Amino acid sequence: MKPLNLGIPKGSLEDATIKLFRRAGWKISGSSRSYIPTIDDDDISCKLARPQEMSRYVESGALDAAITGSDWTLENESDVAVIADLVYSRISFLPTKWVLAVKNDSPVQKAEDLEGGVIATEFVKSTERYFAEKGTSVQVEFSWGATEAKAAEGLVDAIVDVTETGSTLRANGLRIVDTLTTSNPQLIANHESYEDPDMRAKIDQIALLLRGALEAESRVGLKLNIPKDRIESILELLPSITAPTVANLYGKDWFSVEIVVSEVEVRDLIPRLRERGAEGIIEYPLTKIV
Repeated sequence: MKPLNLGIPKGSLEDATIKLFRRAGWKISGSSRSYIPTIDDDDISCKLARPQEMSRYVESGALDAAITGSDWTLENESDVAVIADLVYSRISFLPTKWVLAVKNDSPVQKAEDLEGGVIATEFVKSTERYFAEKGTSVQVEFSWGATEAKAAEGLVDAIVDVTETGSTLRANGLRIVDTLTTSNPQLIANHESYEDPDMRAKIDQIALLLRGALEAESRVGLKLNIPKDRIESILELLPSITAPTVANLYGKDWFSVEIVVSEVEVRDLIPRLRERGAEGIIEYPLTKIV
């Protein structure tokens, strides 16, 4: 088959995307000045593009598939196939929110209070839809950057901007009035490309392994040895995706047990296992859970 043209987001998602692909099994490399990164897979050709434009390129067929934010697919009203939502990872991808914000001393308490006002944002179409649904007439202006400053300096009545924690908004003397939408990275594909059997197989492979890498980020493997007379009391402590793997140790009245467990649970679990007689406890990182 011809190589899959895969879009890698330029900017804030770039490093996290490349690291996630590395854990999934692909090494992407390139310089900061290059828009054509290399990948160690002859069936994939990578291209860099800004997330804001990515869904348009996928819709047009210039790209077969891409990683981009769900917010920009929504903003561009792009007709693409959403193959995988790359959510819930506390390491790679943090969810972001598009929020309506005003100065701390603004009398505005809700969106409807901005009737006749001016709103600055990059998220123009979605902001216009939001206010239309509220039945509130506003002027939405495209912001080329430094959006927080426009509200802080009184150039506009409010802004719609993207945030993870809200700390930058607070640092600029702004407060959040409402949340328009929450965004997460997605693997999207061109409909025609996804109908091709070879392309579909490759895109599905990428989706499977990316999800597996994300699932593994917050979990670890745990191995331990348990004496036969303690097996039941220890097994009742063990969480697992399905059930723990248990095997006899050769020539001994001991069992070897292996589980996959949340990284957060391990710190409390290991001391409790030791108290009940488990020995040889080994914790190890995971790269993928499929």
